[in-house]
Amino acid sequence: MRRSLIAITLAAGLLAMPALARDSLGMFGEWAAFRDPETPRCYAIAMAMPSTLRRDFQPYADVAWWPRQQVRGQVHFRLSRKLAASSPITLAIGGQRIALVGGGSDAWAADKRGDAAIVAAMRSASEMTVSARDASGKGFSNTWQLAGAATAMDAATVGCAQLR
Repeated sequence: MRRSLIAITLAAGLLAMPALARDSLGMFGEWAAFRDPETPRCYAIAMAMPSTLRRDFQPYADVAWWPRQQVRGQVHFRLSRKLAASSPITLAIGGQRIALVGGGSDAWAADKRGDAAIVAAMRSASEMTVSARDASGKGFSNTWQLAGAATAMDAATVGCAQLR
């Protein structure tokens, strides 16, 4: 329960928007869902599992819907370290390995098709892990539990159905 409260508090502060502009759509396992009617957009979000290893940033994953731009299910990862230039970034989920693109401390699917594959895998897998090399060349990874991810994504989809 404590982790859930921390997750919702962190999720509320992670995205650079006025706090009052967001509506909480609920907490579902390790995932939370929010709606920002002013942007408009909705998203499901979760913190990575805790780690005792060095972190430059608090890692999180989110899946977003942007109705005006007709973007649905866009997957984004904030990683715990700054990425090495041209480092391969790999998502391991449900027995699959999916190449991601990124820079700084962020990673995404390469295209809409990749987003759809990741979202589909998130619905049936129990966890996902992103692996890469940091700016100093050391390998690192961040892992997310997927309990509640499907429900949070559904809540975000429904939450944005009326926004334009």
